[in-house]
Amino acid sequence: MVKRLLLIFIGWFCMMEIAAQIHGVVVDANTGEPIPYLNIYYDGKGVGTVTNNDGEYSIAYHAGWTKLTFSMVGYETQEIIVSAKTSELNVSMKEIDQMLDEIIIRPKKEKYSRKNNPAVEMIKKVIASKRRTDLKQKDFYQYYKYQKIMFAKNNITADTLRESWLFKQYPFFRDQVEVCDVTGKNILPLSVDETVYENVYRKEPHSEKTYVRGINSTGVNELFSTGEMLTTVLKDVFQDIDIYQDRFRFLQYPFDSPISEAGIRFYKFYIMDTIYVERDKCFRLSFVPNNSQDFGFTGSLYILADSTYRVKQCQLNLPKKTDINFVDHMVIDQKFGELPTGEWTLLEDDMLCEMSYLKKVLGSFLVRRTTRYFDFNFDPLPNRLFKQKGKEIKDVNAMMRDNEFWSKYRQEDLTQSEQRMGSFVDDLTKIKGFKYFMFFLKALIENFVETSTPDSKVDIGPINTMITSNYIDGLRLRASAQTTANLNPHLFLKGYYAYGFKDKRSKYMGEVEYSFDKKEYLPREFPKHSMTFTYQYDNMLPSDKFIHTDKDNVFTSLKVCTVDQYNYERKATIKYEREREFGFKTTAFVRYANYEPCGKLFYRTMASESQLQSAIANGRLSGTEWVHSPFNTHDITVAEASIAFRYAPGETFVNTKQRRLPVNLDAPVFSIQHTLSVKGILGSDYTYNMTDFSAYKRFWLNSWGNIDVYLKGGIQWNKVPFPLLIMPAANLSYIIQEETFNLINNMEFLNDRYASLDVSWNMQGKLFNRIPLLKKLKWREFIGVKCLWGKLTDKNNPFLEQNRNDNVLMMFPGHYNAAGGYDYSSYVMDPHKPYVEITAGIHNIFKLLHIEYVRRLNYNNLPTANKWGIRFMIRTVF
Repeated sequence: MVKRLLLIFIGWFCMMEIAAQIHGVVVDANTGEPIPYLNIYYDGKGVGTVTNNDGEYSIAYHAGWTKLTFSMVGYETQEIIVSAKTSELNVSMKEIDQMLDEIIIRPKKEKYSRKNNPAVEMIKKVIASKRRTDLKQKDFYQYYKYQKIMFAKNNITADTLRESWLFKQYPFFRDQVEVCDVTGKNILPLSVDETVYENVYRKEPHSEKTYVRGINSTGVNELFSTGEMLTTVLKDVFQDIDIYQDRFRFLQYPFDSPISEAGIRFYKFYIMDTIYVERDKCFRLSFVPNNSQDFGFTGSLYILADSTYRVKQCQLNLPKKTDINFVDHMVIDQKFGELPTGEWTLLEDDMLCEMSYLKKVLGSFLVRRTTRYFDFNFDPLPNRLFKQKGKEIKDVNAMMRDNEFWSKYRQEDLTQSEQRMGSFVDDLTKIKGFKYFMFFLKALIENFVETSTPDSKVDIGPINTMITSNYIDGLRLRASAQTTANLNPHLFLKGYYAYGFKDKRSKYMGEVEYSFDKKEYLPREFPKHSMTFTYQYDNMLPSDKFIHTDKDNVFTSLKVCTVDQYNYERKATIKYEREREFGFKTTAFVRYANYEPCGKLFYRTMASESQLQSAIANGRLSGTEWVHSPFNTHDITVAEASIAFRYAPGETFVNTKQRRLPVNLDAPVFSIQHTLSVKGILGSDYTYNMTDFSAYKRFWLNSWGNIDVYLKGGIQWNKVPFPLLIMPAANLSYIIQEETFNLINNMEFLNDRYASLDVSWNMQGKLFNRIPLLKKLKWREFIGVKCLWGKLTDKNNPFLEQNRNDNVLMMFPGHYNAAGGYDYSSYVMDPHKPYVEITAGIHNIFKLLHIEYVRRLNYNNLPTANKWGIRFMIRTVF
């Protein structure tokens, strides 16, 4: 009888617990739209929750707690009486003015003042106390950081689970689905990456090091040989945020911290209420950007209600109207705490981001970053921890850690789906036809085809260079391949064979590279330390050396004008490269090169030109033989040695199978190079010295976007023929190429002194966002200017009378006209008149396309001048 009563009581108690859950939806009273991330709490009890993306919430009822508070910046705070009978409670929030200590808060058109504002005064006190929380005031510190980044398919609906052919046919997809404990939505985890870092610091002499002690990566990124690219990009895009810094980088953009002097000017602050956070009484300050479309956060700071003004908790969100691409919703939650030794520091950092592109087609995705800081130590550290070079050092055993290591350092348990990630990927590979799907997907994404899976030893590609055409080759077919570290982690081979059906010549390139460091897949992995031998025979445009993409790229091979002046180039190069972890690179090479003009390009010295004109005048040579004159120089040969230094502190990038792609464009880049050739050595026809330098820097203008500045210069010190003069970086294709001129033709200007300036301003939609129709399109405006100052000294000017019979200088390139006359296509610049072209563009069209209108401002009287043009490129940015 007692047992039966006990069972009845337990059943009744469980039913009461189920019934004692209050749930509902919170909406905007004016629009009826759900309000995400709205605070719901029992005032003064330290218990609360937030609404999810659909405005839904659920909170337990506690006997005796009768008032439930609903609050958010810009809305009237509501206190609603609840009881044990309250199960469903839907709330409409009204936007109203709110008076706080003589500060009027209006979410739309408010008279906000920073003067005598108690919220701003409190933020100033928080800023003043930052130094007391700065661990770098210590002589030493050491701590560990555990970080997990999970990437998942988001919002798997009940209908999808029930009706989708994929989930019916392959039940393991259903087993992989789990509920996100933050949003309450079904998600399908696709990859999970765990990293354990050890951070050490020494004040004097100053040194900071980060040791990567453990890496564990599983998921669909394992199916790609360059799968670490996904992890690298996610870590760069969703970088750790330190609100105690004045400015931090996130989503590849700089954000002003709310607790900074710039933040006081950028954000509006409001004291909302007093609340307990883990038994600590805190002031809750909310903040929003002055302009909701600027790159900034909304959120709340929970500041200890004592004399320390320490931040106990920070919650950050992105405004709905912000101009950031792809991000639907984002929430960042940071928690700070006191260490046993008395220091105050960040302990927990959680970020959740829901993203989408072509949402109706691809759906949405979720990125979740979990970061924990632990095992702090402030005792003196041994010198050996600071002796290794580089700021981040990867432990040689980082990717081979056992379960004992992860049970010790993993601070957050993996979910069941994350634990099953390995078997999920195995099940994926067993699907019939999956390998063919991956074959085409890899070819599309990586531009290469693997010859075996997994662990391909030879990759075929780039795919987009197989079929192209040009003036010399006509139809051109090319086959390319490269070996990987799966064949040999130190020795790499690369090459191609091409055939032109017009000139009926074979072209080829072979390369052998030995890496002194063991590589995981490709020789260009950072830091690079290698010796390379390359032999190449091909037809090349003089301007091809300025193009970052492959010259046979099917898109860049489409030219905006007729290009018919080529060289057949035969080159043998031995190159040594050494990169340092702190961003310094040394490159040294020796090269033998032979240049034979082809198409409508020819070489003829000024002395030979005088002989030719004499032969014509005497009737010994007809005008039709001018182009293929016996007085022409068949080819020239040079042997040169070069040394170059490049410094790019803080530069980050990812390695694709074709090239490196920069990720962090904020890093400054400086380079200098000198090239020397001595006549007679290795058959060189000329002696010359050439020096080049360049510098790049990006400047951020807060909400007004960024300005990129490229500065270059160079000098050819000796008398040389025109093929060895300095040519402008001409882009002859429709595709935008960085660091090139869009409306300068091939070899249009030839100089032996030059300086160029390229300034571009991406305003990030600052103006378009104020135009109602354009605001919804999220277009971004872009303007730029490119200038070239050039000079040709008398010793290299073939047009001067003193050089009419020179044996070194050559006639500038040109074409013979129908009347037998000669029309030059290369010119001497006026040293007092720089070439200028301006650009006005629209970026972020469909979040994908960039289109620019280019206008040439001067030298338009030249017959070769193109006064304007349209250029475009495909680029995705946040």
